[in-house]
Amino acid sequence: MSTYKIIDHEYDVIVVGAGGAGLRAAVGLSESGLKTACISKVFPTRSHTSAAQGGISAALGNAGEDDWRWHMYDTVKGSDWLGDQDCIEYLCKEAPKAVIELEHYGVPFSRTKDGKIYQRAFGGMTKNYGNEPVKRTCAAADRTGHAILHTLYGQALKHKTEFFIEYFALDLLMKNGECKGVIAWNLNEGTIHRFRSHITILATGGYGKVYYSATAAHTCTGDGNGMALRAGLPLQDMEFVQFHPTGLYGIGCLISEAVRGEGGFLLNSKGERFMEKYAPSAKDLASRDVVSRSIAIEINEGRGIGKNKDHVHLHIEHIDPKIIESRLPGISESVETFVGRDVTKEPIPVVPTVHYNMGGIPTNYKAEAITLNGGEKTVSGLMAIGEAACVSVHGANRLGSNSLIDLIVFGKAAAKRAAELIKKNTPHEEIPKSETDKSLDRFDKLRNGNGSNKTSELRLSMQKTMQSKCAVFRTAKTLKEGVEEIKKPFNGMQSISVKDKSLIFNTDLMEALEFDNLIRQAMTTLESANSRKESRGAHAREDYPSRDDSNYMKHTLSWQNGNEIKINYRPVKLSTLTNDVQTFPPKERVY
Repeated sequence: MSTYKIIDHEYDVIVVGAGGAGLRAAVGLSESGLKTACISKVFPTRSHTSAAQGGISAALGNAGEDDWRWHMYDTVKGSDWLGDQDCIEYLCKEAPKAVIELEHYGVPFSRTKDGKIYQRAFGGMTKNYGNEPVKRTCAAADRTGHAILHTLYGQALKHKTEFFIEYFALDLLMKNGECKGVIAWNLNEGTIHRFRSHITILATGGYGKVYYSATAAHTCTGDGNGMALRAGLPLQDMEFVQFHPTGLYGIGCLISEAVRGEGGFLLNSKGERFMEKYAPSAKDLASRDVVSRSIAIEINEGRGIGKNKDHVHLHIEHIDPKIIESRLPGISESVETFVGRDVTKEPIPVVPTVHYNMGGIPTNYKAEAITLNGGEKTVSGLMAIGEAACVSVHGANRLGSNSLIDLIVFGKAAAKRAAELIKKNTPHEEIPKSETDKSLDRFDKLRNGNGSNKTSELRLSMQKTMQSKCAVFRTAKTLKEGVEEIKKPFNGMQSISVKDKSLIFNTDLMEALEFDNLIRQAMTTLESANSRKESRGAHAREDYPSRDDSNYMKHTLSWQNGNEIKINYRPVKLSTLTNDVQTFPPKERVY
């Protein structure tokens, strides 16, 4: 191993990731007086949270009667009963307060005529436990995620959070199964930084870029999940990867569900509003997995549009242009930029594309990481929030606008729990030298890779396998093939080629490190999907078309060691957190 300059830091809490979840945690931690650092590989306002256009769900009742219990029912149903009902109760009950706090921080929500926060309809959100659609999604036009990011970054600076921007987190620093901090590479100076902390919070986002076609930014490489796997910790429910129904055809760029919330609808090549066939009540506002699967069926059965009959049309040209201008300005711009169409006059070509990872680091509702070791136990010193976490509120499928509220509620919960656990002025423990050496050995090996395999080629091989073997529809045959195929790019890392040997803004090395994280998650996703012999939410098996509650009402846990994946399970929590609401028993999911 080469000699690297190592700079040491000590903080009460380290937050890794500066998206919506990481920033909300950082604000709460700094407000409580804890010495807090936030590490981010990109500038905070460049986070993928910026792409969350449609809004943030909370039962405020500004656009009609609403109740957090209705929101909870929708979330349990949306999760296809794989969600933990104690966590879902916490999410939905805390949601209204969390949104009002955001408003007080300065989020510029759109307004109703009487000055209340504007709320729009969104897929799967209903009143009276599944009856008619309800307007529950609080929106700042179609730029809600962007507005939240900028606001929270300002608040974090106000409360003296220390930021380490353009630092790439390499590995967790563990001691006797407890997390004692994190090691990171400063891209700007080429130095290695060791951060010791009483608690490390992973808020590193999803891993959408394991797929070829994804709405995710190129930065969405699931770095925290990769770090957890290398630390010997499991990931949960990785098989549940949500396709967003309306990715811009040929581009992948997301066309927000806000469009359908404002009255947009889908048509096939016959000019039919086909969602009425698949979801007679909710129609175009059914949950995302239902709409994605419906579009895929229309295309598979020959009713797609275009020369290759491989997409459908999303229509909003009937909506008043003034509404489009005020509520959907970002969509108009995206469509004009990428496909040269005027949304007030022409339909938008769309196709399902990978969007959200329900799986991630298992946690409880307090955001504490969980593992199995002779029984369920928390991982001392480690938390996870946002898309990197699996708090089990989304279960097998995420309802639109529930992700933003997940970021805020559990980002806040992590800060609250950390403040309860940490006694001020507690001295930091020494971290074994072997932990630093192990991480830097891996870093050094990749940096000095002189093999024949380019990272870009390995990444493309992984993405093509995931796209063809583990997408909207899955079978035993495709999944088994995928499990074997995915080992090739993983083994290919042994002879990786990294041409740039420098340490300052070395994107060649950075992509190799990101690939190391991605490929591990691809393997756990395929193996988890192969092991679940049922259809549930976003995991649709043609050979097992029905949900199987008797055998699979459980969370998949996956550990990665070399090219082997170990699978175990933990039960879904059907019991609620309090007596304020009763358990929602499983039933068929009909929209």
